[in-house]
Amino acid sequence: MKFKKYLSLTRAGIIESLQFRLSMFIMVLGNILYLTVVYFLWRAIYASAGTDTVNGMTFSDTLIYLVLATALFNFMEMYTVWEMGRNIQTGKIVLDLLKPMRYRSFLFWTFSGTFVVNFFATFLPTFIVVCIVTKGAVPLGINLLYFVVAVVMAVIINYSIDFIVGTICLYTESIWGINIMKQVIVLLLSGATIPIAFFPEPLKTVVGYMPFQSIYNTPLTILLNGGGGQEVFHALGVQMLWCVGLLFVSSLFWSLSLKKITVNGG
Repeated sequence: MKFKKYLSLTRAGIIESLQFRLSMFIMVLGNILYLTVVYFLWRAIYASAGTDTVNGMTFSDTLIYLVLATALFNFMEMYTVWEMGRNIQTGKIVLDLLKPMRYRSFLFWTFSGTFVVNFFATFLPTFIVVCIVTKGAVPLGINLLYFVVAVVMAVIINYSIDFIVGTICLYTESIWGINIMKQVIVLLLSGATIPIAFFPEPLKTVVGYMPFQSIYNTPLTILLNGGGGQEVFHALGVQMLWCVGLLFVSSLFWSLSLKKITVNGG
């Protein structure tokens, strides 16, 4: 019965997402423009490097990585922080807290319908096109199963980070600047905008101890490298540790912060 409540939220999210088809079209158009800029930028970088391989990645490898990273971002991004900020500022969060479901779970499953729509509307078509255009450059084997597992954990990590940042709004009552800073940090240190292979060694070492690289870099590396092996299981193990750790921290921070809640709107 409890799972049926979650599925009802997913269904409502799907219906809501399908009502805004123009926004989906604009998002796709924006991605095409972004990827066009990325293509010419990295082509210029490789041309100036004077070699076909930079930091172990060819131009084709880099472009495939960044195209899939963009599609993965569109699929996984939930805009949780903006939603929490609006709910806190307007006072709507009080009504959400009265619902017979934990606020954290309610918020996640409310956005789950968007996951489904974005997967079929953006990520899956992009993945199919990349496989066809590159003529097998993306391995199709057991790595797909590991990739799915990695994406599930990446969603949990990304959501936990967003929930922690959103909770800060209980103290600041404004989240715009903090969220913009969070987005820049996550997109940069997760490898979504620049592959981590291009980071200088000191920064690469530091990023390895942070949760951000588990959001985009780990799933994409597993997908593009293919196969299994010790490295894949190590990467999945690190993701699992961050999942458990961030779930605990975000839940604890939320529980402690609820005592500070002040509602000015409503």
